[in-house]
Amino acid sequence: MSRFNLGFLLAVPLMMLAGLGLSFSAPNKDREREYKLIRTVVDVLAEVDQHFVKPLDDKGREKLVEDMINGGLERLDPYSQYMNPEELKQFNAHTEGNFGGVGINLGVDPKTGLLMVISPMVGTPAHEAGILAGDVITKIQDQATDTMKMADAIKLIQGEPGTTLTMTVFHEGAKQADTYTLTRAMIEVPSVLGLNRKPENPKEWDWYADSSSKIAYIRVVQFSEHTTEDLKKAVQRLDSEGAKAIVLDLRDNPGGLLTSAVSVSDMFLNSGRIVSTKDRNGNGKAWDAKAGDTLFEPADKKPIAVLLNKNSASASEIVAAALQDNKRAVIVGERSFGKGSVQKIIRLQGDPPAALKLTTDTYWRPSGANIHRHPDSKDTDEWGVKPDAGLEVVLKDEERLEYLRAKRNKDIIRKDMKPKEGEKPAVDRVLDTAVAHLKKELAK
Repeated sequence: MSRFNLGFLLAVPLMMLAGLGLSFSAPNKDREREYKLIRTVVDVLAEVDQHFVKPLDDKGREKLVEDMINGGLERLDPYSQYMNPEELKQFNAHTEGNFGGVGINLGVDPKTGLLMVISPMVGTPAHEAGILAGDVITKIQDQATDTMKMADAIKLIQGEPGTTLTMTVFHEGAKQADTYTLTRAMIEVPSVLGLNRKPENPKEWDWYADSSSKIAYIRVVQFSEHTTEDLKKAVQRLDSEGAKAIVLDLRDNPGGLLTSAVSVSDMFLNSGRIVSTKDRNGNGKAWDAKAGDTLFEPADKKPIAVLLNKNSASASEIVAAALQDNKRAVIVGERSFGKGSVQKIIRLQGDPPAALKLTTDTYWRPSGANIHRHPDSKDTDEWGVKPDAGLEVVLKDEERLEYLRAKRNKDIIRKDMKPKEGEKPAVDRVLDTAVAHLKKELAK
């Protein structure tokens, strides 16, 4: 599985060195306060080392310090985290799209505060076993998660390929929990997929939601380093085949790299604001679309519909908001997750180096509206990305579960990919709504 939750936005790389000493240019009072805080930590460590019922070895002391840091960071927000050298190595592998684990993006249910699956990654042990987006995790390795910290959950889930992991989850709408035994593996995640695998060659995709109307379908499952290039190849191929419209499916996409979100947005825009960020002082940076490399034009003759649901977060919200605010695409489905904060990777001194993943900015859509949903945000507040008028599709729990299972089943490569006799295709009202809208647009 992913060693880290992808449901955050990353501004990478930020190579900053953070020394352990205090700045001698700081005012005396500030320096005294900082020394006092450090002294408290040192005193606690000394007392634990001297009097705790069990003596700690060097690894135990290191873990205690890491837990102290992460415990404090989690009180700030769920996305900030200290990463030791091994965790930093895994994190770097994740953003490159290759890592070891079972293949889930871990997050927190904003309503209950419980650990949940933001999205299982296609083709991974978790995905093929039946773990679904939105599953609430109640146990990991037989340990209850109701009071478990995110960092502790991540440490339990990570592991070497070939080792096993047990997880107990509640599917949305289910009345009882299911327990899965998963075998960790090396994960290589494709980020751009089609609609259905071709029965004659399961590694190839059918890229059309409606072949008679030439309405193409592309699903982006995460925003990694190679997403832009993979998406560009798919769009160019479909354009050359005469595709007249595109359904861009970002449902259950938990996010990823800011650079990837910006470049994907720029792919479909030749002008206009894409996104801007603000730090705690109101300062920030803005990204605008550039003319010259825009694909799938002219925009007035080649419409786009973006599919969202409540698990679409972070980078996927940037893309959706940029295309919606610049009138390049309509949004179909549900209101998105509301993850509008930026984490930067701050390298710390050491050999090998560790790092701090810290929330430093918020990001804002081209219209200037807020995207981030705070713990006290109400449904009537401004956050997330909403469907366009008339294109909201509210799903019942049973429908959502059916959609998730159907999506998982068609993603898995099997020996026999042909539908069974009498088997009816799963209903996807969100996709059907998007196709109906695009047909009307093409008719104009």
